[in-house]
Amino acid sequence: MPAKPLLTYTRALTGDQASRLRLLLERSNFDFVPKEYTLYAATNGKVTVAVYSKGPKVLVQGKGTSDFVTFVLEPEILGSAELGYEEVLKPDMFEPHFGIDESGKGDFFGPLVIAGVYTDREIARQLREAGVMDSKRITTDEGIRALAEAIRSIPRAQSYVLSIGPSKYNELYPKFRSLNYLLAWGHAEVIAVLKRYVPECPRALSDQFADEEVLARAVKAKKLGDFQLDQRTKGESDPAVAAASILARERFIDWMDECSRRLGFPLPRGATHVKKQAARLIAERGVDALPKAAKMHFKTANEVLGLPVVEKKWTKRPFRPSA
Repeated sequence: MPAKPLLTYTRALTGDQASRLRLLLERSNFDFVPKEYTLYAATNGKVTVAVYSKGPKVLVQGKGTSDFVTFVLEPEILGSAELGYEEVLKPDMFEPHFGIDESGKGDFFGPLVIAGVYTDREIARQLREAGVMDSKRITTDEGIRALAEAIRSIPRAQSYVLSIGPSKYNELYPKFRSLNYLLAWGHAEVIAVLKRYVPECPRALSDQFADEEVLARAVKAKKLGDFQLDQRTKGESDPAVAAASILARERFIDWMDECSRRLGFPLPRGATHVKKQAARLIAERGVDALPKAAKMHFKTANEVLGLPVVEKKWTKRPFRPSA
């Protein structure tokens, strides 16, 4: 069975590499197009190249992806040949492990969702062939849902999604008194469930917490035996973490769409430009409706309710594993 053509590729860049890539695209007569969250984006009809400001990171898409990466990006910008050699250069990505990621932590409305996916060599290959990447790089809900379905269709790619709706979130948050501790508890819960699904899995990978010990202690409290926890910045470059980010995002947008449908008006995503709809929610459904749809520790909640806003400072304290 022939390998599927590469249709998407993502890679972190340095600031200098991002600047040189722009000049290269200009010299190659690419057409530059506006694209949200990017430093720039350009296309030549066969391939689209977008460099996102966060990172920065390049996303290459289209039927010409493989040729562009192999003959342009790697030799002229990256200075190394990696495409096709990932299993040699990054073997840990293809060894059995769980990938963990979350969605909704920075959104005023909606749940906090934490997801995990198990991968091994064959599953990782299939995820990459399906075009699985960090959910933040996928610009449409349809794209998220299509990739989520592709992930679920892969045999043995065990997954688990923990969705903490606003009501439950607002109940839990005062007990943890910190989003980091609540996140660590959720990550550990997902890892523990996946460990029951795949007992032989020796390792989990998560994006790095500001304080690594917060997550490490939460996982240790689950008493999983000889189990390794890794934390890494830009963990979404790993297929398992990328798959988890997509499943988490799918659950988040599904909740938001369903809640908006029931309310009869859309709830905005993010944490800015939300006050108008929050005020509308209170006006139409009463003040008790807000904690059923929003995370009440956000200062936005106090602002909408006309209460004093107290700036909170994060302080390190012992982790309490039970909710």
